[in-house]
Amino acid sequence: MSYSIKHLFHINASREKVYEAISTIKGIGNWWTVKTSGEPKVGGIIQFSFGEMKGPDFKVTELVPNEKVSWECIASPHGWVGHTFTFLLDKHDGKIRVRFSHNGWNEQDEFYAICNFSWGRYMESLRQLCQTGKGEAFGSEGYRK
Repeated sequence: MSYSIKHLFHINASREKVYEAISTIKGIGNWWTVKTSGEPKVGGIIQFSFGEMKGPDFKVTELVPNEKVSWECIASPHGWVGHTFTFLLDKHDGKIRVRFSHNGWNEQDEFYAICNFSWGRYMESLRQLCQTGKGEAFGSEGYRK
């Protein structure tokens, strides 16, 4: 059996703005971690670092402008290799609905719970970036430890 972390939320911003935030190095670096680098194109590799911890590294597997971004983890210091990550965007009630999923968990253990909480926090950072222009990416001035 495989488990997923899922978050569904709305952002009061244009679909283009939300897509840019999840599909570009600058965008991701403003809501997830400031140490984001790589090639955000299909087949490209994006590297993320959190302080001294290097990784994870994701391969971009799908980009559908203003609709979908998908990644597959290819290197990870914490066991995410083979996990997939998807952002789906659509309009709903005058806002952009985001459906995020982190797939590939073998069990719902403590690390799963920690990651679920952290993804929720970063999804709120994504929302704040798109709505106010300022997210709380790891390593940023606004990041709360």
